[in-house]
Amino acid sequence: MSLLDAAREVREMAYVPYSRFKVGAAIRGASGAVYRGCNVENVAYPEGTCAEAGAIAAMVAAGETELIEVAVIADSPSPVPPCGGCRQKLAEFGRHDAPVLLATTDGATLATTVGELLPGRFDAGHMAKAE
Repeated sequence: MSLLDAAREVREMAYVPYSRFKVGAAIRGASGAVYRGCNVENVAYPEGTCAEAGAIAAMVAAGETELIEVAVIADSPSPVPPCGGCRQKLAEFGRHDAPVLLATTDGATLATTVGELLPGRFDAGHMAKAE
């Protein structure tokens, strides 16, 4: 199963009673294992979680802390990029050149990288004087 197929499959599990906008994400860890996540809404909107965050949480829960590839899919007119918070989360665990494939359920795709999604990212190096 491809990474995009894993994202497509988990997208169907999304809990979206308010927006009806299902998103699926799959990430490949450095070990080669695939971790999946879907968006989970809550009536108190800030308490929901994004698909990318769910996939990252699954990866970390499995003991991995490096992602090497990402796929995100949604039913939208054009590929949907991760929100700002998820861009930072992806940058926490993925290298600048880690590939990200954004897709629609109709087959449109956009290939990018973690670094292109979040140029000038904030990282641990910015906190070097905090020690």
